[in-house]
Amino acid sequence: MLQVCINGARSRAESPRLPVTAAELAVAAHEAVAAGAEDIHLHPKDRDGQDTLEAAAVAAAVSAVRAAAPGVPVGVTTGAWAVPDPHLRAAHVRSWTVLPDHASVNWHEDGAAEVAAALLERGVGVEAGIYSGTPAAQRFLDWPGSARVLRVLAEVIATGTPDAVHAAEGLLAELSSAAAPILLHGEDASAWPVLRLAAAQRLDTRIGMEDVLNLPDGQPAAGNAALVRAARGIIQHERLRTC
Repeated sequence: MLQVCINGARSRAESPRLPVTAAELAVAAHEAVAAGAEDIHLHPKDRDGQDTLEAAAVAAAVSAVRAAAPGVPVGVTTGAWAVPDPHLRAAHVRSWTVLPDHASVNWHEDGAAEVAAALLERGVGVEAGIYSGTPAAQRFLDWPGSARVLRVLAEVIATGTPDAVHAAEGLLAELSSAAAPILLHGEDASAWPVLRLAAAQRLDTRIGMEDVLNLPDGQPAAGNAALVRAARGIIQHERLRTC
């Protein structure tokens, strides 16, 4: 499965092409799905372009994207940078009027289990975010509800190809006992080498402007659809190579 991560916590200061409004997210999602994305992850934004968990913003973003990409699962973030207080993050989840199909919960953040429990109570799938170089993997595996998550997002923070691949292999080893499917991905300089590793190991992966703004050749991507097309090419190449 290839997920597109449309915008992340980035701002237009990093790229003028970054989709921010609900209408822009809808266009980006439609184009990315047409290019081959099978799942969507997005960060709802407030009027200032900052990540928010407010019910109205979540409803607007999820509804617009669902209308533009019918039948494709849509997920959102619950990142602590949007709402630092974990009790308030869980309260936001309980206030949502339009529910996404899934939401990511970062296990290195305080209150991850509480936020995940709130999502599960509402029937929202949990993507357990596990960052490399943090204690998140063991914290997640020690959580009694770890088998109930939709998938594990194994995120590699290391930059540069050798470091990224080594970190990815180490993270996968840490998560070897996880019951849920693993989606392996990197960010910025690690995005493309980690995607190649995920493709070679036939793991789920993701790409999009949250993770990287440049194509594999280093050129700025025109948008999420261009990143998805490049990822699809790499996945196809790795599948043929490992057959």
